[in-house]
Amino acid sequence: MGKPYRLGLGAGTALYLGAVLGPGVLALPALAAQAAGPASIVAWVFLLFASVPVSVTFAVVGSRYPDGGGVATFAARAFGPWITAPVGWWFFAAVPVGVLAAAVIGGQYVAEALGLGGGAVLVVATALLGAGFAANHAGLHVSGRLQLILAALLILLLLVAVACSVPRVTGENFEPFAPHGWWAIGSAASVLFFAFAGWEAASHLSGEFADPRRHLPLATLFTVVTVGVLYLGLAVTTVGVLGSTGAESEVPLLLLMELAVGPSALVLTSGVAVLLTFGAVNAYIASGARLGAALGRDGGFPRWFDDGTKAGDIPRRSLAVLAVCCLLLGVATVVFSLDLDILMRGTAACLTAVTLTGAVAAVKLLRGSPLLQFCSIAASLFIGVVLLFSGVLIALPALLGACSLLFVWANRRTRARRNPRAPVGGPAG
Repeated sequence: MGKPYRLGLGAGTALYLGAVLGPGVLALPALAAQAAGPASIVAWVFLLFASVPVSVTFAVVGSRYPDGGGVATFAARAFGPWITAPVGWWFFAAVPVGVLAAAVIGGQYVAEALGLGGGAVLVVATALLGAGFAANHAGLHVSGRLQLILAALLILLLLVAVACSVPRVTGENFEPFAPHGWWAIGSAASVLFFAFAGWEAASHLSGEFADPRRHLPLATLFTVVTVGVLYLGLAVTTVGVLGSTGAESEVPLLLLMELAVGPSALVLTSGVAVLLTFGAVNAYIASGARLGAALGRDGGFPRWFDDGTKAGDIPRRSLAVLAVCCLLLGVATVVFSLDLDILMRGTAACLTAVTLTGAVAAVKLLRGSPLLQFCSIAASLFIGVVLLFSGVLIALPALLGACSLLFVWANRRTRARRNPRAPVGGPAG
């Protein structure tokens, strides 16, 4: 057998971009505009600048403690093994919901652009999810290289959309600037966090880099700059070009592309939707699968999940569970007509809880560097404010956390009865 495949800077950066620059950008400018009007741009700017200390914090901690467990692993180093299961459950539960929401957004864009019926959304979403699971089943040597090619094409298409839309921006579309009051900016920031919540996902890939200490900071820098330019450009042009129409549309990017490039916008927008969706689905499935395997290793999941925890391995059992969860959730979404906004807000609440835990853990782990500790403190404060705006959805990570601790307690009792001398709990290493 040859050496296990390890991520280089190019493929690693592409996966990071996929985790952060997801299909939420297709719908989130409209959802944020609905919540706060043109003032939603303030939320975008705030989150963009606030994401810098978050990204720096996770890049440094991830490079020092590379492992498939991601936040769950280095949070355990800071607070003890009891935190592993809650953090792991938050992220693992968010993956099926998040990738399903992403696939639905991509399906909506493709169906709208090509003039297909509502049934096409389900077909496209299923195809995108299937492609993501298939690529990860083949391994990172396939999904990572494929992501690199698709990311380059995606960046080019989005830059064209922004550049062609800027000349059509009008000041009238920014009035009134805060039609729903300034407090609504917080509500907009809460849903927009979905667009900035990829750093905790990327941490699960830290152990797959060939040289984490060198590659992770560079991959983070490239991702922050690229995401900042694209997000801010799309947010401003969505409001400045489309006005209230953009807030009411489910496909604001399609409207922008139609105004900018004409009839060819249909094909281009479909391509952007597919690229964005696959990139996020691929990255989150890769992260979630590695987390599931690490939780099986560390006692947060049944031992059966402990498959593919070494760098370069493929965690196929964890992948299979995620696939089944996506299938069941998809069926429930169709049967009960679950709202996309609720799905995204619920996912954001869980991911925010994961990110907050990781940032607070970094405060303790980075004590040796005042500057890095300052970044982690700033990240913790920012994420804590965002979590407060999740409202009643904070109950979701609270419930999952309680269930995870109950599982660990029951699992330890069961293992102790079977083998009183066997050590239990605690992350490896």
